[in-house]
Amino acid sequence: MAKSQQSFNKSEKEKKRLKKRKEKQERSEKRKLEAAAAAEAGIDNTIAYVDENGMLTDTPPDPTKKRKIKAEDIEIGVPKRVHEEVDPVHKGIVEFFNHSKGFGFIKDLDSHEKYFVHVNGLIDEVIEGNKVSFELERGMKGMNAVKVTKI
Repeated sequence: MAKSQQSFNKSEKEKKRLKKRKEKQERSEKRKLEAAAAAEAGIDNTIAYVDENGMLTDTPPDPTKKRKIKAEDIEIGVPKRVHEEVDPVHKGIVEFFNHSKGFGFIKDLDSHEKYFVHVNGLIDEVIEGNKVSFELERGMKGMNAVKVTKI
């Protein structure tokens, strides 16, 4: 007589497979019951409130702590700049100037920043070490000194 094709190992694997399938079905039914219970509870469980400090809570805010805010006072984005009257004329020292190439750099005395200057932006002839006054203008690669005069 032939030996059974069903071995102990095969039967154990089949039991595990059936057990997993049953657990999966039970989890699915449990999720369905929880979803039905949440639907019966209504929308009260899904509402979130913002308290007076801007924190999310599940309790409604206290109406006594309510503040009136004008719509005009709400700023969305970057706040507007307050125009400050700044003297457009800066003072500085010529740190480097190459007459053959026609450009150089001026170091601002107040901010200690260096600005590019071209020979076309000069009013007076300058050499290295001269104290100058100048105005700034936006160039292709940053701020340029223009209307440069000796002090």
